[in-house]
Amino acid sequence: MYTFSNRLKIASIVLMVIGAVLWGTAYTSSHVTTQDVERILAEEAAGHHGGGHGEASDSHATESHGDDHAEATTHNVDSDHATDAHGDEHAEHVEHVLHQIHNRPYAALYVAAFFFFMISLGVLAFYGIQWAAQAGWSPVLFRVMEAITYYVLPGGLIVIAIAVWGDSHLFVWLKEGTTEPGHENYDALVAGKAGWLNKTGFIIRALIFLGGWSLYRYFARKFSLAQDSANDNRNFKKSFRIAAAFLVFYIYTESMMSWDWIMSIDPHWFSTLFGWYVFASMFVSGITVIALMTIYLKSKGYLEFVNDSHLHDLAKFMFAISIFWTYLWFSQFMLIWYADIPEEVTYFISRFNDYKLPFFGMLAMNFIFPLLVLMNSDYKRVNWFVVMAGIVILIGHYLDVFNMVMPGTVGDRWFIGMPEIGAVLLFAGLFLFLVFRALSKEALLPKGNPFIKESEHFHY
Repeated sequence: MYTFSNRLKIASIVLMVIGAVLWGTAYTSSHVTTQDVERILAEEAAGHHGGGHGEASDSHATESHGDDHAEATTHNVDSDHATDAHGDEHAEHVEHVLHQIHNRPYAALYVAAFFFFMISLGVLAFYGIQWAAQAGWSPVLFRVMEAITYYVLPGGLIVIAIAVWGDSHLFVWLKEGTTEPGHENYDALVAGKAGWLNKTGFIIRALIFLGGWSLYRYFARKFSLAQDSANDNRNFKKSFRIAAAFLVFYIYTESMMSWDWIMSIDPHWFSTLFGWYVFASMFVSGITVIALMTIYLKSKGYLEFVNDSHLHDLAKFMFAISIFWTYLWFSQFMLIWYADIPEEVTYFISRFNDYKLPFFGMLAMNFIFPLLVLMNSDYKRVNWFVVMAGIVILIGHYLDVFNMVMPGTVGDRWFIGMPEIGAVLLFAGLFLFLVFRALSKEALLPKGNPFIKESEHFHY
């Protein structure tokens, strides 16, 4: 039986408090005015052009005034029109930057909330696959998986709450007037998708998705615990049947969830591979957390029935799904890039131009690093090697979510600062607190599972 230590409990609470303070401070400071934005833009312009630009402009203006005074007078009306147009463009730019700065705390919170939620949902899918496949190697890890999936319901509710609270800060289709012809915010493309992209439909679908996933988790856990004290395998058979049904439900709802919760942030863009792409990211992240949590528990003297072969298999999944994620990323990118359809390719252009470091850094962490570190079979049995690879993979997939959300919400106004770090710490603390608390509720070995002996003596 695992005991949730006071040290870990206090550490998770401290993370939540520090994270909340950092994010709250950033949220308060994000409420800038148009005058603040004017000052920021002026400072940026001065930084780009240097101190001599103004002097050169003044000298050139004086010379032109002396030589071409008559011509300037003749075209005075045209100049006034040009000045007015420039003024309008500048005002629009200031307003746009103002919205981007206001959006950043919401987007940072949403990225972190979705990242930790997708870890638990990825573990739930992996758990369901183990039951449906009647895998013999993994039952010794079931209690760890069940603890991680405890976060699905609270984590999902938080993501939905942030989406509804953040509304137009995250989803441009929730802005007032986007579907009303004649309104300044009218968007014909968004209006054409209004049958799907509307707040009521978004909330109803989200609750259906989350309700289905949570129901499976509840009954799977119930039958798994009941099997420990049962005299037959009826609960095991129930677990097998509901796992098969859940996986069918999951494969549809996970795709629709990725359209609603992530892809609709850029409503002018779509990809038929996007559901699979998000699935690969959550799947490898979830398996990585199972491995890290298992190694941590073994270091504390728990899970003595878990051996190097179990860790080897988890690391093998980490390696394989990292390759699968890369295949999906490249397939999505290659087809869109070479088709060169403006509505599609702009998605990647904005990331190439404004997100070079997180975009290419994410590729290195999610593909190159796992490929080099986890390819060797022996390294998969070395705990510190798996931990190192796991940490890099998790950071890489956080950046993956960051790259999905930030360009459509804050544009080029991104940074890894207080709101991003604060949000990660907040949800990391909450995740640790809920998961390890759930882990302490039952014995770590599911003794009634008919495959438990095979699992305990698993060697590869």
